[in-house]
Amino acid sequence: MSKDAGTALTVAPTTTTGGAVPASATHPPGERRWLAYAFLGPALLLLLAVLVYPIFYSLARSFFSDAGTTGWGPWVGLDNYAALFTNPTTFTAVKNNIIWIVVAPTVVTIVGLIFAVLSERIRWGSAFKLVMFMPMAISFVASGITFQMIYSDQPTKGLANAVTVGIHDTFSPSASYPTVHPRPNSGLAGADGGDYTSVRSYGTEEAVNLPLVGLPVASPPPNAHQAAHPAQSQRGLRGTVWNDFAAGGGGTVGTIDTDELGLPGIEIQALQDGKVVDTTTTAADGTFNFSKLTSGSYQLRLPASNFAAPFGGVSWLGPNLITPAILIAYLWVWAGFAMVLIASGLAAIPRDVLEAARIDGASEWQVFRRVTAPLLAPVLMVVFVTLVINVLKVFDLVYVMTQGTGSGPSATVLAVQMYQLYAQGSYGSSSAIGIALVLLVLPAMLFNIRRFRTEQS
Repeated sequence: MSKDAGTALTVAPTTTTGGAVPASATHPPGERRWLAYAFLGPALLLLLAVLVYPIFYSLARSFFSDAGTTGWGPWVGLDNYAALFTNPTTFTAVKNNIIWIVVAPTVVTIVGLIFAVLSERIRWGSAFKLVMFMPMAISFVASGITFQMIYSDQPTKGLANAVTVGIHDTFSPSASYPTVHPRPNSGLAGADGGDYTSVRSYGTEEAVNLPLVGLPVASPPPNAHQAAHPAQSQRGLRGTVWNDFAAGGGGTVGTIDTDELGLPGIEIQALQDGKVVDTTTTAADGTFNFSKLTSGSYQLRLPASNFAAPFGGVSWLGPNLITPAILIAYLWVWAGFAMVLIASGLAAIPRDVLEAARIDGASEWQVFRRVTAPLLAPVLMVVFVTLVINVLKVFDLVYVMTQGTGSGPSATVLAVQMYQLYAQGSYGSSSAIGIALVLLVLPAMLFNIRRFRTEQS
């Protein structure tokens, strides 16, 4: 189509079928922008009310000291922020948050990756994913209470300690006689809780009586029999260790009487010049015999291990182990979340790429390391950063599991410390912790937003 110089070319609006002109042609872009504002307005107001205003209010409040409910105290500048590193309890919370950031996202991501890979190789993969994801459907408060019961110090109540005690007693049986001790003038000397050693030495042909007391006669060891003297046919240093007391009393002190039980399983050491030269254990009737000792004189020692208190498990919620114990509970809750996201990423990897690597002779480990892991890197990064944001704000699991444990502030984190300071009326200090948490979370959030925009571009 040609036109003469100076002649304007007018293009009529394109019409749709039927001759109607589209609304976009008759209304310039942005003419109905007010409609968008009308829909976004309530959301913006709500955002300002519950997010923006509290942040700026907390920022301002963090520069003032605490004055209870009467108002703001005097200006203190950055003193509330300096308290994050000078106040012992708050500094403990900072250190625990660092431990959480370093350990929790890394371990959860690795475990989630392992579960995701395994779920693709087992027959009931979908059921496995469902079971592993179920903890996410449970309230964190309920999860905290559950694990607090699991970690109970009493083996009869806490599953963790019941298992720990069972394993310990399998390889190192606990002593059966924590309440037993020598009778006065029994010929044994020593302090309670330590070794008991005979006052004099004995020859290899002597029979020695070692009377003890303190055995609960109402609940004796099931394998304990009536105490007896060593058999006449036995040669060598020998004797009997028994409970020199019978139910109902009576009998002669230092003499084996009827209904007095032998103490089976007592370890006895023979000492010569202060060195252990032989060891034996009492039988069901309390008798013992050092058959290898043929000459000389020896002292007898009952090691403290015979009378030590039985192993009572581990103090999981004590000051030393409570943070690892809570981290295990956190892993139980969040491993399923990481597994599901990573499994979705695995499902999106083209199978022909994996098969091509296998055809080229790559082992399964090489396929995973050189092909699967690089293709999963974006998903792994999203999971990791999401967990970093989450652990910076962790509160409910820590708060619930530290209640009534006697661990003090050993496991506290910044969110818990902020809540406790606020409850005490320390509004300036709690506001400073809140702003610190916002500043810590902000880089991770910006990183995620930037990654999302990069993937969409």
